[in-house]
Amino acid sequence: MNSKRLFWILFFLNLFNYIDRQVLFSVFPLIQTDLHITDFQLGTLASVFMIVYMCYAPVVGFFADRHPRQYWIAASALLWSAATFLSGLAKNYASLLTARAAIGIGEGGFTTIAQPFLAEQYPKNKRATILAYFGLALPAGAALGYLLGGVIGGSWGWRAAFMLVGAPGLLLGTLALTHIKDREHRQLDKRKKPGLIQYLSLLRNKSFLFLCLAHAMQTFTLGGLSAWMPTYFHRFFEMDVAQAGLVFGSMVIAAGALGTFIGGKTADRLLKKTDYAYFIVIAASFILMIPFAGAGVVSHRMPFSLITFFIAMVFIFVPLGPISATLVALSSRKIRSMAFAVNIFLIHALGDAVSPAIIGHLSDVFGLKMAVLACVAILLPACVFLHLSAKYARSEGRLIRYYAQDAMEV
Repeated sequence: MNSKRLFWILFFLNLFNYIDRQVLFSVFPLIQTDLHITDFQLGTLASVFMIVYMCYAPVVGFFADRHPRQYWIAASALLWSAATFLSGLAKNYASLLTARAAIGIGEGGFTTIAQPFLAEQYPKNKRATILAYFGLALPAGAALGYLLGGVIGGSWGWRAAFMLVGAPGLLLGTLALTHIKDREHRQLDKRKKPGLIQYLSLLRNKSFLFLCLAHAMQTFTLGGLSAWMPTYFHRFFEMDVAQAGLVFGSMVIAAGALGTFIGGKTADRLLKKTDYAYFIVIAASFILMIPFAGAGVVSHRMPFSLITFFIAMVFIFVPLGPISATLVALSSRKIRSMAFAVNIFLIHALGDAVSPAIIGHLSDVFGLKMAVLACVAILLPACVFLHLSAKYARSEGRLIRYYAQDAMEV
C-alpha cells in the first residue's frame, strides 16, 4: 500500500492511543465525586491500565509474528476505542476498572506491532526520522488528552469526555482493517514461523537487552518528570495547580515535537557517516539533558529554570525515534513484534511503572529538588548500558549484517 497513507493512518491511531490513555487524569475529580471513590481507587484506574498493557504485550507479540499484522492493529484499535467509549457508560467503579483494563489490552497490542510494522515500510536510512514523526503523537496526544478531558469534562461531564475521544478510534480502526496490508506475513508459511528457540534468542541478544535497559532508564526519567514536575512548579514557582499543569503541558508538547524531530533527522543524517549513528544520538541526548535539568533545579530564578527545564525536556524526547530504529536493527524480522513486546514490558516494569512512587519516596526523605535530580541522574547508568549495547552489536556483527543488505535477516 501507499507508505504515506499507511503512515497517516498509524499516526492518527497513535495520537488517539495517547489521547484516550491520558484523558482519564483530567477528569479524576469528576469521577471521584460521581462514583464516590477514594484516591487509592482513582490511582488504581491508572495502575490497572499499565499492568495489563505491559503484561499483554508479549502475548500479542507472539501471535503477531505468526499472522497478518493488519488484523491485530485494527482489532487493537477497535478494542481500546470501544473500551474508552464504554467507559462513559460505566455504572460503577468495577465496570470503569474493567474498561481501563480493556484499554490496556488494546493499546498494548497496537504499540507492540505498529512501530516495527511502520519501520519495515521505509528504507533503513529514513527509519529514525519516520519513527520520530510517529513518536510525535506521544506529546501531542498526551497534551490533547489533558486538554480535551478538561474542556469536555468541564462542560458536559466525564462520561461525555470518554465517549467523544473514544469515537474517532472506531473509524480509524476500521480504516486500518480495510487499508493496511502486511506484505511480509502474507508470504509467511508455517515453516518460516518462529519457534521457541528463536524467541529465546532474544535473551541471548546482549546488544538488544542492554538497549532495553538503557531505554528503561530513559522511560524512568520521562515518567517521573511527567508525574512530578507540575507539583514541582506549584511548590517552588508559586503557581496554582491549573497554571502548573498548563505550563508543563505546553512544555511537553513543544519540547516533544522539537526533540523527536531533531532526534530522527540527526540520526538519519549521521547514519551516512557511521553505522553507530543511533547510539551516538541517544547517548548525546542523555548526557546533555543532565546539566540543563540540574541547572533548572539549583537556580532560584523562575524564568531561567523554565528555560533550562524546557531544553532538558527537548533532550529527553530526542532518543524516541533513534531508539525505535535501533530496536528494529538489533532484532530479527521474524520475531520483531516479540522484540518490541519484550522492550515494552521491560521499559514500563523498570521505568514509569515505578518511577513516580520512587521519586515520591525520595521527596519525602530528601525533598523534591533532590528527588528530581536523582530522577535525571539515572541517565548516567543508561549511558553505560548504551555503551554495552553498542559494544555487543559490534562484536556480534549485528549492525554489519543489518545495513549490508535491505532484505537480509539480522
